Amino acid sequence: MVEWLSATELRQVLDRALAHVVSFRAAAEDAPQVPSVGYLEALARFDAPTPERPSDPVAIIDELAELVDGGLMMPTGPRFFGWVIGGSHPVGVAADWLTSAWGQNAGNHQAAPAASAAEVVAGRWALDLLDLPRESAVGFTTGATMANFTCLAVARGAVLRAVGWDVDRQGLFGAPEVTVLIGEEAHSTVFAGLQYLGLGRERVVRVATDTQGAILSEDFHRALEAVSGPTIAILQAGQINTGAFDPFEEIVPVARAAGAWVHVDGAFGLWARTVRSRFGLTAGVEQADSWATDGHKWPQAPYDCGLAIVRDELAMRRAMTIAASYLPEAAADERDPTHYVPELSRRARGFATWAVIRALGRSGIAELVERDCRVATLMADRLAAEPGVAVVNDVVLNQVLVRFGVDEAVERGDELTRMTIRRIQEDATCMAGGTDWRGRQVMRLSVIGGTTHEVDGATSAEAIVSAWRTVRSSANGPLSG
Repeated sequence: MVEWLSATELRQVLDRALAHVVSFRAAAEDAPQVPSVGYLEALARFDAPTPERPSDPVAIIDELAELVDGGLMMPTGPRFFGWVIGGSHPVGVAADWLTSAWGQNAGNHQAAPAASAAEVVAGRWALDLLDLPRESAVGFTTGATMANFTCLAVARGAVLRAVGWDVDRQGLFGAPEVTVLIGEEAHSTVFAGLQYLGLGRERVVRVATDTQGAILSEDFHRALEAVSGPTIAILQAGQINTGAFDPFEEIVPVARAAGAWVHVDGAFGLWARTVRSRFGLTAGVEQADSWATDGHKWPQAPYDCGLAIVRDELAMRRAMTIAASYLPEAAADERDPTHYVPELSRRARGFATWAVIRALGRSGIAELVERDCRVATLMADRLAAEPGVAVVNDVVLNQVLVRFGVDEAVERGDELTRMTIRRIQEDATCMAGGTDWRGRQVMRLSVIGGTTHEVDGATSAEAIVSAWRTVRSSANGPLSG
């Protein structure tokens, strides 16, 4: 017979999990920032026949911790720059544990009144921190991918409704064509959202961008003048490689005046609005119709926490509401989470988000953003000073693109850059990844950690320089100077 855990057994299994968590977090600062175990080895560890009988709960937790050892990235560490990934603030993690323990389904306001209430307040705080229109509605999604999807679903419905077509009832068959204007350097998840919504990844008007990946306003205006009918314009706050921002003040008013819905993908860049010295990068973004961002990036909420923000709450409710005879209806003064996201059964994401914002406050988030940007500049300056190395983007936020072998032929520079990235990942002092930028291989550094300080940036920059010198020495002979 399978029996639930007793109070004593529950405490034992949770205490064991806590011990493993504390050990992992305590080691994060000095641990290798890159996994030493690859996918195939990890798969071999986990691979086993389907269990036929129950097992000891405490032993299972110990086994899981042993199986993942060496196979985890270290985004909770201070020198993780591989992707734009936050470090999961401990208070958010603790709140997330409570969320799992409470076992609440945040699908509607009666199933979990407290979960819905936490979302209301956390969403209101986010609007205040980001200085976006306070009347906006906020939906809590898995991440920016689904936040973009949600906002674009609302946009699709709104622009078609404006020409007399109810896409929610009639679908896209026979609907007027929707034109999507989007920058050439938009993030892949935005194109994925367009794909999911039946608007297509390729049926878009791509607008030219400058050397940093920001939309050229003149080209946008020309593209806008050439289209008619339902139109969605997708802009970007924080280009994923360079950190660049589209010229919102020059684009948004013109687009809205033409009847276009303006959506902004601001997965991490919107949080620049929390810092006075960076606020100007986003000037005019508040005039848009919708915005997507992540709480699990700069605010350091645990996964998963995306925020879909829409100025027109009614439009959002029209696009997202899930209704059924067995589901309760919300009164005028109640908020039903299913009216704002494309999910019914889901975890109560508002609790952890509320806890993290409560823990850091406005000043704490601003300090964190400013510090990470300062570290990015420090690293860029050190790397750019090294012979044979160039920083190929304007470091306006937290993103740094580095190319090695700039005094070599293009193909050779690509090879040397790949070799340096591989060398620094083997060294594991820090985690840095690579990407293709405008047809050239570069190292990409994304500085967004909650525990990252100037000393970590300096240590990492020196490790990267050392890796580059080793690569160049082995490839071309000793490095002079």
